[in-house]
Amino acid sequence: MLRKRLLDQFPAVPSRPPGEKDIEALAAVAVTSEAPGHPIENAFDDRRGPGGSRWIAADPGEQAVIIEFDVPQTIREIGLEVEETEVSRAQELHLALSRDGGRTYQEFIRQEYNFAPPGTTFEREQWRVNGEGITHVRLVINPDRNGRPYRATLTTVALR
Repeated sequence: MLRKRLLDQFPAVPSRPPGEKDIEALAAVAVTSEAPGHPIENAFDDRRGPGGSRWIAADPGEQAVIIEFDVPQTIREIGLEVEETEVSRAQELHLALSRDGGRTYQEFIRQEYNFAPPGTTFEREQWRVNGEGITHVRLVINPDRNGRPYRATLTTVALR
């Protein structure tokens, strides 16, 4: 008897853009919280853009995501995508880099994302970095600068 499987039963093969770092293979990721069904892995998968998978914090308020590289990395570009389809809010992001194993961080950028569904619901940013010997990348996210009890989200974090 022929052994067979239907093609739709095979797992999808992720398609990472050329030059993008495979975070799963190169680093551990520490996160303050994650909502059921929206783990931090979603921020590093291949389902991007509006409607893509995303990480959502389990708890309201400020959150942190730290990428801890196994060995120091050269980073030339950082890309982020954030989507909010439910509430109007201003999410603040503080991005910092460490070259000393996470003991100290140098702030790289502060960015604010303003969402006003149903109009403005998606933001994408790309920053050039001159990053040699990076051991840690830290994102600190304030989901609403007005202090309302909203949850932080990230659709994509991409490092090249």
